[in-house]
Amino acid sequence: MSEEDKSKDAFFVQLAGIAEAMIGKHGKDFAMGTLVLTARFIAEGKPLTKPAAGDS
Repeated sequence: MSEEDKSKDAFFVQLAGIAEAMIGKHGKDFAMGTLVLTARFIAEGKPLTKPAAGDS
């Protein structure tokens, strides 16, 4: 497995953990909606986080 593949696999494992945590706390609909919305923001080039107060 290449270093890039290992890196991608590690990110997928992290994402799976986050998804499982969201499902555990808020259910499947919330988790799926959040992931779809995140994908949409990525596709549209929108920021994924809000800047901290005072950041410009």
